[in-house]
Amino acid sequence: MAKEKKNTAYDESKIKTLSSLEHIRLRTGMYIGRLGDGTNLDDGIYVLLKEVIDNSIDEFIMGNGNKIIVSVADNRVKVRDYGRGIPLGKVVDCVSVINTGAKYNDDVFQFSVGLNGVGTKAVNALSEYFRVVSFRDGKFFEGIFERGILKKKREGKSDKEPDGTYVEFVPDPQIFGEYNFNYEFIDQRIWNYAYLNSGLTLYLNKQKYESKNGLLDLLDSEIGETTIYDIGYHKSEKLEFAFAHTNNYGENYFSFVNGQYTSDGGTHQSAFREGFLKGVNEFFKKNYSGVDARDGLAGAVAIKLQNPVFESQTKNKLGNTEIRGWLVNEVRSGVVDYLHKNKTAAKKLEDKIMNNEKLRKELNAVRKEAREAAKKVALKIPNLKDCKFHLGDKKGDESMIFITEGQSASGSIVSARDVYRQAVFSLRGKPFNVFGKTKAAIYKNEELFNLMMALGIENDLDSLRYEKLIIATDADYDGFHIRNLLMTFFLTYFEELVSAGHVYILETPLFRVRNKKETMYCYNNRERDEASEKIKGAEITRFKGLGEISPKEFGQFINEDMRLVKVSIKTIKDIPETLEFFMGKNTPTRRSFIMENLI
Repeated sequence: MAKEKKNTAYDESKIKTLSSLEHIRLRTGMYIGRLGDGTNLDDGIYVLLKEVIDNSIDEFIMGNGNKIIVSVADNRVKVRDYGRGIPLGKVVDCVSVINTGAKYNDDVFQFSVGLNGVGTKAVNALSEYFRVVSFRDGKFFEGIFERGILKKKREGKSDKEPDGTYVEFVPDPQIFGEYNFNYEFIDQRIWNYAYLNSGLTLYLNKQKYESKNGLLDLLDSEIGETTIYDIGYHKSEKLEFAFAHTNNYGENYFSFVNGQYTSDGGTHQSAFREGFLKGVNEFFKKNYSGVDARDGLAGAVAIKLQNPVFESQTKNKLGNTEIRGWLVNEVRSGVVDYLHKNKTAAKKLEDKIMNNEKLRKELNAVRKEAREAAKKVALKIPNLKDCKFHLGDKKGDESMIFITEGQSASGSIVSARDVYRQAVFSLRGKPFNVFGKTKAAIYKNEELFNLMMALGIENDLDSLRYEKLIIATDADYDGFHIRNLLMTFFLTYFEELVSAGHVYILETPLFRVRNKKETMYCYNNRERDEASEKIKGAEITRFKGLGEISPKEFGQFINEDMRLVKVSIKTIKDIPETLEFFMGKNTPTRRSFIMENLI
């Protein structure tokens, strides 16, 4: 007799209403995007820090206080501003009752990012310890919370303390697990605050951050001496931008809305690109194409909006369409004005555009030949095992492609992958070193041409087919060399892929520690030693390459237990020098560096 299927009762008892505190802790991703352990710039602990500092920045924007002091030590964050201070009677509500705040009122906060009254409430709810003190008119109010629950409050006089707000918190290990703050990431964020708020002084662990020239300073720090002409700059009440060309390929942008870095751009960034092209064509009285005018362009753009509409809770992409018209016109006008006032820069820009045009025409000839040759070989890319969903599809945000070395490694991934969202591209061996080569080199090399076409990045990133590009090579010297050659390829021709956060390295286990009852996979010697102590009579296997890991085992390393390291760029200006050192001619300096580090 067939076993009757048991249905779980769906009745009134199954319907739950969560408090805002419970909802934040249960559905953390809705409020801070992702958790992470602090190894990624977008991890939740940095969002908590940002939410607190944003409130202090909003005070400065409204003309209150020009100093913010930040301290991060032993995973404890302290932020003190010198604004107006939270109204004393509302301190507890402002940090614990959702949808409470003054940012619904344009008279108090005109250009704020945090318009939904969630920010500090989420920080409070996701911290094992949270303390807030408001100093106002010689009085203070203090509240101490644990995981969002008020434990203690007091108030009194504070004659010696200037007005402002102090917030201290420790992210909750129950939510974030083992985590650590990366000071490089925090340093980058604090510098962005300084660049976007001229006249404001910030301190991080006693180091001073300030900028007199705003986005001009930001772009100078990012591309520095690599510019072809002096950086162009424009600033008005609601728009600020800076631009310059380098000899790099592609375009690179740093865009902000109300002080929020929009890593995925949006309407303000696309309007800046359009306005730049119109300004160039108006000044030179030409009809240059966008590809020629913008190839090698680095730009920084920041706007202030009363009602920004973002395409996600984490505010990575601006969606307001009504701003395009005035933005395009103001950028166009600002570019024309700069070129009129800087004749030397205008001449160098014109030379750059004409050189871009010449290279593009040469490239088109090579491109045509490559496409004809590709047609003769096959209609499909031979070394690509594609997936069903791509960027732009309904489920395309989860799409990824593994770039592997050799058939044995790719075979394990192909067998274990999710065919709906995971593609595999197999390299035949070590790819061609493109350092110092023009873009035509891609079209003369079948493998790199196939890789570019598989990714959909021939013309620009708008056609990118996968959200994540994952380099999956063996953890040995050959694997590291292939990794470096691929990074040289991306950084030389498609730098924006890296700066936009699409490129990752797959971490795979080095050891398997097991007995008949239990198996553990270890990524380093420390994990191996801990596992061998835990598992009695364990057999330890050292994986020499990805091909040694069976498809069944590999499935967990590219799905539920996948470990990825995002490739990030500290500053663009350092890239040519780094590539020259590692991928250029074998200089005595590099040889001695390798020998010292091998020893």
